[in-house]
Amino acid sequence: MKNIAFLLFYLLLTSVTIAQPRIISGPMLGPVELRDAKVWLEVSPEVKSVSLQYNKKGEKKTKTVFYKGDLGNEFNPLYFTIGGLEFNSNYQYKIWVNGRATTYGGEFTTKDLWQWRKPIPEFSFLTGSCSYFNEPVFDRPGTPYGKDSSIFETMSKEKASFMLWLGDAWYTREVDYFSEWGLWYRASRDRATPVLQNFLKSMPQLATWDDHDYGPNDIGKNYILKEASRNVFNKYFCNPSSGENGQGIYTMTTWGDADIFLTDDRWWRSADRMKDSVDDKPNPEKRMLGKQQMEWLKNSLLYSSATFKIITVGSQVLNPVSPYDKWRDFPAEYQELMDFLKEYKVNGVLFLTGDRHHSEIIKVDRPGTYPLYDITVSPLTSGTHSFGGPEKNNAYRVFGLDEKQNYGKFSFSGTRGNRKLTVEFLGVKGEKLGEWSITEKELKTPQ
Repeated sequence: MKNIAFLLFYLLLTSVTIAQPRIISGPMLGPVELRDAKVWLEVSPEVKSVSLQYNKKGEKKTKTVFYKGDLGNEFNPLYFTIGGLEFNSNYQYKIWVNGRATTYGGEFTTKDLWQWRKPIPEFSFLTGSCSYFNEPVFDRPGTPYGKDSSIFETMSKEKASFMLWLGDAWYTREVDYFSEWGLWYRASRDRATPVLQNFLKSMPQLATWDDHDYGPNDIGKNYILKEASRNVFNKYFCNPSSGENGQGIYTMTTWGDADIFLTDDRWWRSADRMKDSVDDKPNPEKRMLGKQQMEWLKNSLLYSSATFKIITVGSQVLNPVSPYDKWRDFPAEYQELMDFLKEYKVNGVLFLTGDRHHSEIIKVDRPGTYPLYDITVSPLTSGTHSFGGPEKNNAYRVFGLDEKQNYGKFSFSGTRGNRKLTVEFLGVKGEKLGEWSITEKELKTPQ
């Protein structure tokens, strides 16, 4: 009887422990602006209420923001918007669950109001793509594709203004592709990976997607779960905005004198195998960004007065010899953008891309104006490869890094009129694997 009683007590205790309300992942910082900030987290289905208590660092007075959305679902990602903040100020926050304080919390600093008042600030951001976490039951047989995830612990110690994910922040598997539940599971499971947690709260996180966090490999606008995928993405990142009219996930952010345009290379993407040309002319029906997004991008570039205009794309843009998917394989739309940049003399443009499982910088000259650069940063934790085939000795490559996990650090410095961008490629332990720089004067249309 004693053994039976002990077993019943153990089973009861275990069931209570499993059902305890808890924070599954996060907190993660979203965009932090001059007057507000976003904080994301995911909680278990047992949670009945969540709130965030915050205060200006050094002051005792606290305020509380209550989450008013739905809870009790199988997946419960959520975020708080904290408004009415003071610029250039440090804040600390703590998460409360079911009316009780937890040990989960963090800090953030609002942007400074420097315009018309101070010199352009020096700042940096981190970036990278292709983050794969192994799950053997669903992974393909053989050598695990996911590599050393301690790179995120290294990144969490960096002093940077934000992190910009370049796509493939998680990898859907065959079991996920045509399962809406699978899309939710994949984002939730990977986001909860312990090694990520310190990094997520260490700096604001912004993102665009590519094929693997959108759906199946290389898929575009024909994906039948694209709307579900968009919903999942928007629940697991809290970007400043997400496309327009319920379409796409494109958005932008501004830091210092850099405008960063996060484009969506999947929502409107024609099949890669669609013909590039028809009757020896670029096929106008083959598009990657689509008409709505292209109109937004053009207008945004013309409106921008930033020294550096960084166009972020999941796929590579410029690489003429790449045998894989790139914007150049959509020649009508690609040429439309190239002609636009030249006609309107848009200065300061750089492309920032992911996807390729190697890092490199591609330079393409343009007669009569400044050259364009495509900076690719990949991979964070997924498999790597060696340069080979037509890319082995790519004449357009001014920097190359293969067979190495890495992340990028973009640093902006210098006085007005003499600004400089320095790009560092850093390894798993933060070791420097390469460096490249360019000045604002090298990105201007000749007079």
